[in-house]
Formats: sequence, structure tokens, C-alpha cells
Amino acid sequence: MSIARILIIAGSDSGGGAGIQADIRTVTLLGGHAMTAITAITAQNTLGVQGVLPVPTDMVLAQIESVIGDIGVDAVKIGMIGSAQTAAAVADRLAALDGVPIVFDPVMVATSGSVLADEATVAAFERLMALAAVMTPNLPELEALGGEEAAVRFATHVLAKGGHGEGPMLTDRLIGPQGVVKAWSSTRIDTPHTHGTGCTLASAIATGLGQGLDLVDAIERARNYVRQALSLAPGLGQGQGPMGSPFGFHVHA
Repeated sequence: MSIARILIIAGSDSGGGAGIQADIRTVTLLGGHAMTAITAITAQNTLGVQGVLPVPTDMVLAQIESVIGDIGVDAVKIGMIGSAQTAAAVADRLAALDGVPIVFDPVMVATSGSVLADEATVAAFERLMALAAVMTPNLPELEALGGEEAAVRFATHVLAKGGHGEGPMLTDRLIGPQGVVKAWSSTRIDTPHTHGTGCTLASAIATGLGQGLDLVDAIERARNYVRQALSLAPGLGQGQGPMGSPFGFHVHA
């Protein structure tokens, strides 16, 4: 039996709501095999981020080489990258992968508002953006990356997430070099427990692509998965808690 091998390059969330922890949970529940290259260790909980310790670039690369050289990879998800140096080195390594879809979630600010990427790191994102099959910024991140024309500049697709918009409805738009490919509108789920939504969505998309879904189908399944996870939030912590785990989610929905 073959299983989609998903390499996650991201930071660790000690509270378990986002980051590597959310990524592994998502890939596993969607039927993939999760592999990791941890870029940073964070001390965080539902109230915010109390500390960040970047992993040295050579160790991030060593983790990537270990899994690619032995197990192989069908798709890559990039989240928190840790430093500008690591972003450049990861871009160099991933550029050598042939035909492996990359989902880039340009993590700049945590749901709590804590900054997770400095200006130099954000500037280094451009090379990763050019390699990605799709990147998944929220509205503030999209603005920081130059707006919707980023899809044209980097010949990629941008899933502009609408969760930071106003009103009872939210709209996610998939934008390609030629313009809007598709838009999805949904009723906003009324919960404060949204920690990890971006990580979860990007990992779900990467899993779908690794399993052979096309981009639109992978996004549709990922959105359904995130919405179910939001509806199952267990209400942990004193702030923005983690989502739930939809163990009964139909993988091929």
C-alpha cells in the first residue's frame, strides 16, 4: 500500500495547537505520512508566544536530507521558517526536487498577534514563493507580500484566505497568474478557538496534492477539514484555543 509522504518544514508549538504539532495531526488524519524538519522551538500557549529559539540552518537541512534521502517525499508544506538564512538554504535544497508540489504558508504573525518573522526573513520569502505550487497567506500577510499580483510576479497560485475579513461570511480566493481561478464563500464559524487554522489548512492542501488531487480539489477538501475541526474545538486554554481533531473525517470527501 502506498502512502503520501509529506515533508513539513515548520516550527514547534509547545501548546499543540499550531505548527508542527497541528501539521502532523492533519497529515495523519488525512491518510498521509508526516515527516518533519523543525525550524524553530517556540514556547507558546493559547495566550501568545513567550519565546522563540530558531534551529540552526545546518540542522534544518540535515533533517530535510535525512527524510528525502531515505523515505522520499510526495509534497512539501512550509510554515514558520525561523530565519532568513534558513529560508535561503531551504529554497536552494527544494529547488532541486523535481515535480514535488510545495505549499508555502508564509507565517509572519501568530493568531494571537505575536510576530514570528522579522523583516529579513520576510524578504527571503520571495525565493520560496517562486518555488511554491500555492501559497496560503491571510489578508495581512498577502498585503505584506505585495498583494494579489504576487501570483503574477512569482508565476504561482495564491490562496487568499478571508478569515481576517469583516462580517458573517468569509471568502477564500484562489488566484493564479491569469487571475481568480475559484472562490469559496462560507458562513463564519463563531468560535474564539482558531489557533492553528493556517497551519492545518496548508498541511491539508499539501496532503491532498501528495495524494494526487488537483489543486482545486485539494483546497476544497482542506477547507472542509478545517471547518469540521473548528466546529469540534474542545475549548482548551484561556485564550485562542486549538481546533478539534475530526477523526471521522472522510478522507476522500
